[in-house]
Amino acid sequence: MRDYPNTYYGATRLPASDRLPLRGATTADVCVIGGGLAGLSTAWELIRRGRSVALVEARRVGWGASGRNGGFVLQGWSEGLRNIEKRCGLDHARALFDLSVEGVGIVRDTLAAHALPGCNPTTGKLSVTRYEAADQLQRHRDHMARNYGYDFTYIDRPRLRGLLKSDLYFQALRDPVGFHFHPLNYCLGLAGLIEGAGGRLFEGTAMTGVHRNGTPGAGARWRVDTADGSVACHDVVMCGGGYGGREFGPLHRAFLPIATYVVLTERLGDRLSDWVATTDAVGDDRRSSDYYRIVDGDRLLWGGRITTRDEQDETRLAALLRRDMSAVFPGLADVRIEKAWSGLMGYARHKMPHLAKVEEGLWSCSSFGGHGMNTAPIGGRVIAEAITGESDRIRLFAPYPLTWNGGIFGPPAADLVYAGLRLMDAWQESRSRRQGV
Repeated sequence: MRDYPNTYYGATRLPASDRLPLRGATTADVCVIGGGLAGLSTAWELIRRGRSVALVEARRVGWGASGRNGGFVLQGWSEGLRNIEKRCGLDHARALFDLSVEGVGIVRDTLAAHALPGCNPTTGKLSVTRYEAADQLQRHRDHMARNYGYDFTYIDRPRLRGLLKSDLYFQALRDPVGFHFHPLNYCLGLAGLIEGAGGRLFEGTAMTGVHRNGTPGAGARWRVDTADGSVACHDVVMCGGGYGGREFGPLHRAFLPIATYVVLTERLGDRLSDWVATTDAVGDDRRSSDYYRIVDGDRLLWGGRITTRDEQDETRLAALLRRDMSAVFPGLADVRIEKAWSGLMGYARHKMPHLAKVEEGLWSCSSFGGHGMNTAPIGGRVIAEAITGESDRIRLFAPYPLTWNGGIFGPPAADLVYAGLRLMDAWQESRSRRQGV
């Protein structure tokens, strides 16, 4: 009844029956709102710390961006490290970076410890440039090794051409720790772990309001209302992403829903090696990047473009992203696109997650747009540690509070910024061509 979107992940997901919606009143130590990776990760971390959890999800577990993205699990945040250093200082930036790496480890360790099926993790990611950047990349490699203890491998142009056979690419840095996988199956596997440990997941259960329920210090100081029920709890964690509505209150006013697009090619067989000769995931350096990886052995799963309106026309999406693919690999100009889809991500203006105590017992764990498959898991852990008093690592996100998203002016402003970034990309690439590099 509440089926998954028509994506590659939806078509290859593990069998999953609908979970029943919430009917009537129930109680829990913590109510988690949202069944994407942030909500699931938070619930799992809380259950492992002895808290009872009820999770309410408006549609299905992993239905939103968490189950339809590129599938990259990488160090870092959507905000660049250099900008984090400027705002927070090097020591603080180092602590935040270490959290991001811990997030990668959470996913890898969960996959290994519980042998989650259907996730197909594959190590390696290439960050490629579309202009001459040999010195810049090697300086960045050295900066990361010296200041963050993280080792990238520099790949020069001749070697890169053997891996990605495109005239547009110049050099790359390889991340040997990051990996790519099936994100929806990971979400479904995590949901199974939660239920196996006693957690309760309610699908088709949209939150309609969050209200104080008694005086501070009482056992149930909050009440989460849904259409046909309610959860009385001590703490509430709001994990709504790009699909969260006005019922999320201050959180909804703090993030922008940003759309990105993904397509899946037909099977390419042996032809694939004419263009891509690596199992690494790939992303370019542009402000509005292409990203892609091989799935099923000989298909390309290709993503790119961002807008503030969610384009739903699959024929138009297929044409747009086929054009992007053929600009990189001209031989793909006539490739058949078997699936095309979009997804809404929640982005903060500062491009960092919203990890905060909104007020006593009310927490935000959201806005992981663009880098969520490592940051949502560590976000869930940080929030669980704060709720249980295990740590105060949530303080590291104090420089990135809930900020107004611009209201009705936010989306057009974001589109203007995006258009400007695309112009900057085009100018930088054309300069390399003019210089004959």
